[in-house]
Amino acid sequence: MSISSLKELKIGNLTARLPIIQGGMGVGISLSGLASAVANEGGVGVIAAAGLGMLDYDFSTKFLEANISRLRSEIRKAREKTKGIIGVNIMVALTNYAEFVKAALEEGIDIIFSGAGLPLSLPQYLEGKYETKLIPIVSSARAASVICRKWLDKYSYLPDAIVVEGPKAGGHLGFKEEQIFDPEYSLEKILPEVVKEIKTFEDKSGKKIPVIAAGGIYSGEDIYNVMKLGASGVQMATRFVTTEECDASMDFKKTYIDSKKDDVSIIKSPVGMPGRAIRNRFTEDISKGANKPYKCPYHCIVTCDYKNSPYCIALALTNAQKGKLEHGFAFAGVNAYKADKIISVKELMKTLQEEYAEAASHQ
Repeated sequence: MSISSLKELKIGNLTARLPIIQGGMGVGISLSGLASAVANEGGVGVIAAAGLGMLDYDFSTKFLEANISRLRSEIRKAREKTKGIIGVNIMVALTNYAEFVKAALEEGIDIIFSGAGLPLSLPQYLEGKYETKLIPIVSSARAASVICRKWLDKYSYLPDAIVVEGPKAGGHLGFKEEQIFDPEYSLEKILPEVVKEIKTFEDKSGKKIPVIAAGGIYSGEDIYNVMKLGASGVQMATRFVTTEECDASMDFKKTYIDSKKDDVSIIKSPVGMPGRAIRNRFTEDISKGANKPYKCPYHCIVTCDYKNSPYCIALALTNAQKGKLEHGFAFAGVNAYKADKIISVKELMKTLQEEYAEAASHQ
């Protein structure tokens, strides 16, 4: 294995040939189609659990059942298409977090990624009978430490890996608005801090806990740079949107391709966190104080102030996924504007490896 080649990623007894995790993107942007394609190319494919029921017709009366049923269905479809590694992303902030976790475990999912809050009780669902790997998503060394201590004390369990996501990510961000552009909170600053913190737990326990870097990683050169800072792998989402296999509509993908650098901006979300999205008429209306009337079918996010919110984030994201951009918007990472064409996942993975090798050869 030469320095110019990407090394495999080991997470417990799972081995991904390439250390590339495709980030979970909701609502419905990364389903079985994208996840299985990534897994087939040697990466880790991830299905996003949030709001899945909203893609189905019966969600308004049976929101929870529709969500769980669709999650099970997507996991099974992915399994039919690949023998590779498949994960699900389940946000802690989801009202039915426990039900999602139990369903994913029962379906034999390989990995559960969990962020948007601290997944302090996640190991309890394993009940000593599931082999699923548990990977929290954090935005600071302190959060990583809190999770490790809590899991160790209460469950005698340590995370199987940790994803550290910086403020250049798309979607909801684990940072206050004033921190997003502060160098003190950049991925380059927080990644080594998390690596150092996790090493203390590795040394005590003897368990290997890979740290995965996320947030704004777009090219093979970006992968090379974070690996030098101690990451064992990367989580990338934005770059996978403009692939043939991505589960979003073509209109959603074209939003990325047509965007300019200045279009990628920070918006306020009803869930109480800042989010990064591609600015359009809908986001402009909201920023000017317009209301987009809706009925909340189900209080899906714990932190959502749905009674006073000017719009429904889940509905806006579902509309976007289906290509109805006049009634929604596309979440996107800071580098979304760099996309200029639709390519296959196979071609993308090949490109990332070539870009990595190119970056490594210049060192």
